[in-house]
Amino acid sequence: MADPRGFLKVRDRETQPRRPVPVRIMDWKEVYEAQEKGVLKSQAGRCMDCGIPFCHQGCPLGNLIPEWNDLVYRDKGREAVERLHATNNFPEFTGRLCPAPCEASCVLGINQPAVTIKQVEVSIADLAFAEGMVEPHPPERLTGRTIAVVGSGPAGLAAAQQLTRAGHTVAVYERDDRVGGLLRYGIPDFKMEKIHLERRLDQMRAEGTRFRTGVDVGRDISWDQLRRRYDAVVVATGATVPRDLPIPGRELEGVHFAMDYLVQANRVVAGETVDDQISAEGKHVVILGGGDTGADCLGTAHRQKAASVTTLAIGQQPPSERRPDQPWPTVPHLFEVASAHEEGGERTYLASTVEFLGENGKLTALRVAETEVVDGRRRAKAGTEREIPADLVFLSLGFTGPEPAGLTEQVDAAFDERGNVARDGYYMTNTPGVFAAGDAGRGQSLIVWAIAEGRACAAAVDQWLMGSTRLPAPVAPTDRSIALL
Repeated sequence: MADPRGFLKVRDRETQPRRPVPVRIMDWKEVYEAQEKGVLKSQAGRCMDCGIPFCHQGCPLGNLIPEWNDLVYRDKGREAVERLHATNNFPEFTGRLCPAPCEASCVLGINQPAVTIKQVEVSIADLAFAEGMVEPHPPERLTGRTIAVVGSGPAGLAAAQQLTRAGHTVAVYERDDRVGGLLRYGIPDFKMEKIHLERRLDQMRAEGTRFRTGVDVGRDISWDQLRRRYDAVVVATGATVPRDLPIPGRELEGVHFAMDYLVQANRVVAGETVDDQISAEGKHVVILGGGDTGADCLGTAHRQKAASVTTLAIGQQPPSERRPDQPWPTVPHLFEVASAHEEGGERTYLASTVEFLGENGKLTALRVAETEVVDGRRRAKAGTEREIPADLVFLSLGFTGPEPAGLTEQVDAAFDERGNVARDGYYMTNTPGVFAAGDAGRGQSLIVWAIAEGRACAAAVDQWLMGSTRLPAPVAPTDRSIALL
């Protein structure tokens, strides 16, 4: 516990300040500014002596939240860093990108605004790097066992770091030219500048993890070859197959998947040259889907100086407070205003796109209709159709699962009814020695779940190779708590 009466003395929840909108849309730097130390301490001091900290239930990693809140309040930065890293390999990622289900489970949140857990977390992580507290932890001895991790997103990186520290020789395979997966090319810099990724990769390289970029497993090298070369293989390729919208006009020039757009933009921000880049400059942009990826497209379009940006969501606008069917400590579905929404654009709900319209093969507009629920399904309402001018449309409708990429043919890996790589209670597929972690096995999910599964999968691999393990296993692959989101 931090200040025993902190939640009574400081009743207001004060989050990190954001840079002014007219300033931040002129560059790609992070939106948030550092919190003033005194404010951070007082906010950490709101963490109460709740007896049973339900924030642990809300966090898939099992972060020791009350402990490091108390340490921040008492100005014990190094101890706070140690407690944070005890359960989370990459708090600088989750502190910026996680939607904080822990805060929805905060006991204080029953009748007051929840503790700013995410803000305290990222502040501890940034302090760790600023003060040189993040050091390599190479293994004391090597086991002689070799492991290939395919995919360098948060799940793959977490599994690789844990297995390297356990003494195994780990090689991470990434098909892109740089390591990081969606952390590198899917997340815009205004949400997380890539310096945070690079610093953590430097630590991993110093610990002994090896990285193989530009290798598309399943094509450049077969899964079977990888299985024969290594003692174990971890599939951490993510759920990267985007959900399409097969309606009339889908083939028109100007209709793109959201991730194609974001990847190109991130490459340009990183200093690369992208031929025929999809740019929103001076164009009317429509984003289909109101999730995080859609918000990333929105912020990117603002920085590219789009003429207008409209976000369409097929469902109704979420409420601003918990509904009775989403009681504490479950994660409620609430109306949120992300930093990108503050920057402009129109948000429209109950809108279903029925046709893409165009001239000479190029997109010019969308035909949309209001939606209504018929027989339990949301459908377009007759007589409500209208047109919205559009030069670009980004499909941000989620992902259907991982790319097969030869898994079935080359190592006989099975897929479940949801289209994900099937695995048992210990993350192993039906092929001995081949494991699956993160979105590849659980489907589209949160970064905190990816890291948790990467850590747990590493423990399962270590157990399988060595007969025992000292690595922590925060979650089981059958845990479907994400359904609460």
